[in-house]
Amino acid sequence: MATLYQGNVPTMGQTADAAGPVIRTIHLSDLHDALKRGWEDFKAVPSHAIILCVIYPVLGLVIARVAMGYSVIPLLFPLAAGFALIGPFAALGLYELSSRRERHEEASAWDAMDVLRSPSFGAMLGLGTLLLALFVTWVATAQAIYVAAFGYEGVTGISDFVTRVLTTSQGWWLIVVGCGTGFLFALAALCLSAVSFPLMLDRHAGAFEAMVTSLRVVAKNPVPMAAWGLIVAVLLALGTIPAFLGLAVVIPLLGHATWHLYRKVIVSEPGARPVPPPPQRPRKPAADFPANLFPWRSRE
Repeated sequence: MATLYQGNVPTMGQTADAAGPVIRTIHLSDLHDALKRGWEDFKAVPSHAIILCVIYPVLGLVIARVAMGYSVIPLLFPLAAGFALIGPFAALGLYELSSRRERHEEASAWDAMDVLRSPSFGAMLGLGTLLLALFVTWVATAQAIYVAAFGYEGVTGISDFVTRVLTTSQGWWLIVVGCGTGFLFALAALCLSAVSFPLMLDRHAGAFEAMVTSLRVVAKNPVPMAAWGLIVAVLLALGTIPAFLGLAVVIPLLGHATWHLYRKVIVSEPGARPVPPPPQRPRKPAADFPANLFPWRSRE
């Protein structure tokens, strides 16, 4: 089925100028539709998404094991929350698959690797490095907040950690300050990468132009983008509950949905080729039905 986006066509008063791509005003219903289309993409190519995202549950299990073995349980939540910071870069292959489905092209696991040959891959790698640095900074900040609350004394287990956090004044201070700081990091990541990677993949934009465009998207659609950030946070949290295995579904869903959100919020280039209609199989005349059903009759 062709992926059509109502209103994603420049009007007479809209022109692409030096300010960058033309940005549409979207609504909460557009977020629902983007998620719906992302789910359709995931169902169409589930094996590809699992191959691309299997590293997430594996990494989650490794993180959990390290936390249990080396008494860094307080960092388990910040590490899990950090998926929201680096997820947009890790979903590059998913954007490629959604783009291919949009053009009614065959999609395979190897097609996702075509992103490596994109003219803007260097810019994508640069912005991905920036998000990784943001992730590392967040983890270090979370560690500093915990030390400020409880010092360097370790915990004996998860139950001890939960008791400290939920039954002491230092624990509630940790929750408030930690969540507030994490929100600022997540907001920064959302503003910088809301549509950056799809834009670089689709139009071969530079990293700076892509980040500026993402900032403009958030500024023009503050409520829908805030809701989108909340949706991402909730889905990632749900994905981490069953030993991080749920991320094998959540990550591809969000990756595909991000591509469709990009299509909704960024107006197509004036000279861009329209999405071709799906190929139609030739329809055989009804008179040929008996012959097709009984092929020996055609030889009589």
